[in-house]
Amino acid sequence: MRCLTLYLRGGCSLCEAFVEELLPLQGQHPFELIIEEVDRNPAWVQRYGEKVPVLVDEAQRELCHYFLDPKRVVAALAEVPPGDSQ
Repeated sequence: MRCLTLYLRGGCSLCEAFVEELLPLQGQHPFELIIEEVDRNPAWVQRYGEKVPVLVDEAQRELCHYFLDPKRVVAALAEVPPGDSQ
């Protein structure tokens, strides 16, 4: 199963809306979702700063930020995961 990570901030209405839109997509295209509070790690703050919410794949490729891009997420989920062979 594919795994996506969502970096967000608590109390962020944009982040909450992103999660609300992402969960139904997860039901249609199953993937594991890891949610991380960006401010818990200085490296994440440096990397993503004010760009949260940001959704990344296993290779830490940014799929979308601020707003969910369902087409981009579905396309990424359809790709062969890194390290897997066909």
